[in-house]
Parts: sequence; structure tokens; C-alpha cells
Amino acid sequence: MPVNLTPPNPDQLLPVKGVTLGIAEAGIKKANRKDLLVMRLGERARVAGVFTLNRFCAAPVTLCKAHLAAGKGICALVVNTGNANAGTGEEGLNRARRTCVEVAKLLGCAEEQVLPFSTGVILEPLPVEKIVAGLPAAVADLKESNWFDAAQAIMTTDIVSKAVSKQIRLGDATVTVTGIAKGSGMIHPNMATMLGYVATDAALSQPLLEALVRHAADRSFNCITVDGDTSTNDSFMLIATGEAGVPEITDAASAHYAALRDAVTEVSQALAQAIVRDGEGATKFMTIAVEGGASEAECRQVAYAIAHSPLVKTAFFASDPNLGRILAAIGYAGIADLDVDRLKLYLGDVLVAENGGRAASYQEQDGQRVMQESEITVRVVLGRGPATATVWTCDFSYDYVRINAEYRS
Repeated sequence: MPVNLTPPNPDQLLPVKGVTLGIAEAGIKKANRKDLLVMRLGERARVAGVFTLNRFCAAPVTLCKAHLAAGKGICALVVNTGNANAGTGEEGLNRARRTCVEVAKLLGCAEEQVLPFSTGVILEPLPVEKIVAGLPAAVADLKESNWFDAAQAIMTTDIVSKAVSKQIRLGDATVTVTGIAKGSGMIHPNMATMLGYVATDAALSQPLLEALVRHAADRSFNCITVDGDTSTNDSFMLIATGEAGVPEITDAASAHYAALRDAVTEVSQALAQAIVRDGEGATKFMTIAVEGGASEAECRQVAYAIAHSPLVKTAFFASDPNLGRILAAIGYAGIADLDVDRLKLYLGDVLVAENGGRAASYQEQDGQRVMQESEITVRVVLGRGPATATVWTCDFSYDYVRINAEYRS
């Protein structure tokens, strides 16, 4: 079951002026489930995104990048679950284009103004006729208050839907930030196997919007890992509709930009952490905090080495303080000149290792006490400089194997 994660409260999900959402049951993989989402954007909306670095990226990712680069503005996003449309060659691109064409017809815009997204099984043809048949119902359902249903419509192996809202004051106006995401397995940075959509009614210049989506991604979705696998379909989109009545933000040094940047990043982090909490078979949520590094990059190296280690993750599932596995992961993280005698390792508030070995004060029962908790922080002090990095991950359980063995069932 998800770790300290409950479904979002529909009453706490705030509409964003300039965004309407419509949901349909298209029967893409299974009947009688929400599996198709259309998001319609207002005329002033601007969109920016970051995408998977997997070279086998899916057809919709390729098309999204092309449509954004065309610079015609974006009027709609369309998302299907149940099929990834990845590893499908030219025919996959044709089917993604067909989806965009049909959405454009229904909304009265150009096909290049539609961004397609897919998630689900790889290497299978997209059932585009089912999607086309479901689109009129999704468009008929368009309304500002549909964020809760939209979060459900993009789920795959997720147990809990993921949605977050926040409001801030910019001058005399209230600005809303609302986001949804999906993801549970194949989670690895750049990006995690996930789809994420965050919208705000603030107005930003296109360059600042693109900088902001990268800033938020690098501090949220690119700081999580469940199993070390990078998906073919990962996409994180940031939408600014400009409908809040606040002047357009064009200066990265302004107080308004800083406030909006922090709000968008906070929402993104909450969504990213929810993905880890809902990791396939997860029973523990782990924060890997590395400090005292010579650079942020080497801190991330160490954090990911720990977070990716199957031996570390299975020890946490068993609540077994077999903490030498963490030291081993630090040792192979790739810092050639690491001085292990200067390193300190903490499990929660317990000092485990220092001076190249087990801390004199460490008692097994102290480690056991921390390992029984559902949320655990592993803190590594490298003693090399001022840099820090944090990664969020979860344990490996029997259910992770079962869920992925049965994925196509």
C-alpha cells in the first residue's frame, strides 16, 4: 500500500482560469475506467515542457517536441492511458498525429496546436480508433473543476491519484497553481516514468516559463527513483494561462518570479514525492540526503547509488539494519578520491559510521528502531565541501515483483 499517501480531496483542488479538463472512458485497455483526458487552454496560455532522455522515446514525445518547436501556440493537450505508443515506428507517429487532428477538429484549432501524451504498455500499436471514438465525450465534459477526475484518468499502476493545489498572493491578486501526475513504477530521473501537468493562471514570458519548468523538474521529478528504469514517455508540462490579472512576469530577478517559482516547485515536489510514496509495492519512503560534497553532481552520484541499490532497498523492506550495504553503495558511487575516513553516515538521528568504520556509539537496537519506521532519512556527510543533494526513493518488496510480473495481465 502507498506510504502515508491518501487520495486528494476534490474540494481542495482549485480550478485554474484558462484551463478546462474533460474525461472519457474509451476502453483503451480495459472497459469502464477513465482513460482519456483532454485539457483545453485559453488563448493567452503558454506552455513549456521537459521530456524523457530515453533514446527510444515514444511517438507522442517526438510529436510534442515538434509541435512546441513550431511556435504556433498550444490550444489543447490530450492524454491516453493503457498504451504507451512507444516502439511503434512511423505508424505510431501517424496514430499520434491522427489523435491531434481529431482533437483539433473538435476544438477548432490546428493539429500543431495539440500536444499528445500516452502511457501504458510499450511495443503495442495505439488503438487510435478507440481514442477517436472517445474524444467527443471528453470534449463535452470540459470544465474547470475536473482536476480530481483528470488525476484518475491518467493513472496506470498507480493505487492513489496524485493532485495538489496551492495559492499565493502576487501584488493585489491571488494566483493559483494546480497540478496532477501519474507514476508508480519505472521511476528514474531525467525523467521519472511519469506524466505531470502543472498549471498556473499567472502570466510569464516564454523564456521564463521554460526556465521555470526546468527549475521545478530538477528539484522534484528529477530527484526521485523507484527502480532505476527510465521510461520512454516521461513528460512534465507547465502551463501559464495569464488569466489571474497580474502583469506578465519577465524578470527572473523579480519578487513575483521568485514567489511563483517557489510555489510551482513546491507543487511539483509534492507530486514527485507522491509518486515515490505510491511506488509499486512500496512500504517505506526514504529520503537520501547527502551533504558536504565538492559539487552537487557528486552528492547526487552518492544519493542515487544508495537509492538504486537493490540490496539497500530490500534491507529497508525487511527493516533490517544491514547498513554496510549503504557504505558499499557510497564506495562504488564513482568518487575516485573519496576519503572514507572523513565520511559520516546517519540513519535518522543515529550516527552509524565515522572514521572509516562503525561509530563507537552505534548500537544495533538503535538502527533497528529507525528501520521500523515508515519514513526514514539516510544522511551522508562527505566532508569535502559545501554542496548538497536530496533524492527520494522507496523500498523493494515482494509486491514490486508481482505487480511487474502481472503488468500485461
